[in-house]
Amino acid sequence: MVHAPDMIDRTTDMKLVRTALKRSRIVALLGPRQSGKTTLAREFVAADSLNYFDLEDPLSLARLVEPATALRPLKGLVVIDEIQRRPDLFPLLRVLADRKPLRSRFLILGSASLDLLRQSSETLAGRLETVLLEGFRLADLGAASQTRHWLRGGFPLSFTARTESNSDVWRRQFLQTFLERDLPQLGVNIPAVALRRFWNMVAHSHGQIWNGTELARALAVNESTVRRYLDLMAGVFMVRQLPPWFENLGKRQVKAPKVYVRDSGLLHTLLGITNQRDLEHHPKVGASWEGYAVEEILKALSPDEAYFWATHNGAELDLLLFKRGRRIGIECKRADAPTLSPSMRIALADLKLDELYVVYPGEKRYTLSKNVEAVPLSQMVNAK
Repeated sequence: MVHAPDMIDRTTDMKLVRTALKRSRIVALLGPRQSGKTTLAREFVAADSLNYFDLEDPLSLARLVEPATALRPLKGLVVIDEIQRRPDLFPLLRVLADRKPLRSRFLILGSASLDLLRQSSETLAGRLETVLLEGFRLADLGAASQTRHWLRGGFPLSFTARTESNSDVWRRQFLQTFLERDLPQLGVNIPAVALRRFWNMVAHSHGQIWNGTELARALAVNESTVRRYLDLMAGVFMVRQLPPWFENLGKRQVKAPKVYVRDSGLLHTLLGITNQRDLEHHPKVGASWEGYAVEEILKALSPDEAYFWATHNGAELDLLLFKRGRRIGIECKRADAPTLSPSMRIALADLKLDELYVVYPGEKRYTLSKNVEAVPLSQMVNAK
């Protein structure tokens, strides 16, 4: 039986929001449209409460014609959904969050990063904590859902669709709506057809080093334009730019970012992949697995910093994570029984890794060498 989106256990995300609200006066729950932010927020404040404002609801907008009058008397937790529609509220939130005694805390929901909503990060500096919500986590769904989750991605309505075909149709409609409605509402005036072509090209470059010159030539625009497209798509959580790590090793190292389509389901739709059989036989299947594993690992481990590493001689590491002073290396391999490669040995020595994990789709955890283990993805994302 397929569960409805609101029946999926989102314990991890609930805990992250609850902890943030205990620490901070204002918490921003950020993530792409349709990722489940509203459903999660309604676990904290009911939709019909006076403390809940949905800025896509005409009634809520009418209540906020005089925002100070509407917000100042409220006590407890106040939720403001789709905050990117009213960035003018940020100065008022700062004032309300600074009151003594503190009468209310604020949970604001947004579909764009604080870099895009730059006013908020400046206005609310020191008062704001962010929590990212990017759809269902494999850690909450469980190992049995891994194949489905990889194919369909983490958007609730895509993952829970009754059939693979229905899931694919939902994702196609999402792409169209996102480009034609959601981005213009954020003030983006780039033609939808241009961004769709760019997004398709990023999908075909998924997991590769960013080559702005090549993309600019293919799109018949200049490099600064494709860079702006990339930053925009990263700012709305559709594309990940994974920065390179480089240090003085006496080797020529790659200094451009890697790019990924963050949601594996959207990647597959952009690549024309509609079912598991198509995915298994597609030339990008290895890159797809790498990107899927990278996203789930970053969500689960929440490192202090995350990079990839590569040299011009061919040595590389998919993820270099810094967490609590330790250097953790991650290699993502779509193989039945991955082995230790020369590239991994170089990364282990040159980067002075405390441990190296080779993450793969299997079920058995085993040692490859000193401080090197092969670990199933489903176990890696449940590591404490």
